[in-house]
Amino acid sequence: MRKLCLFTLLMLSPYAYAYIGPGAGIPILGSVIGIIVTIVLVISAILFWPIRKALKKRKKDQDTGQ
Repeated sequence: MRKLCLFTLLMLSPYAYAYIGPGAGIPILGSVIGIIVTIVLVISAILFWPIRKALKKRKKDQDTGQ
């Protein structure tokens, strides 16, 4: 019964008009950009690793061939 009364009171309460402001959004935006940049760098490093090894092997094969 208590839960039903509490639920009813919460559903009938007026809106809470709150202003967050730009001071809270800028750090969140910076964090999101940091996470995205980190993910892109990790993926590019993983994809570039085999290419770099192939280029080193190719250069080594060319140096030993001459």
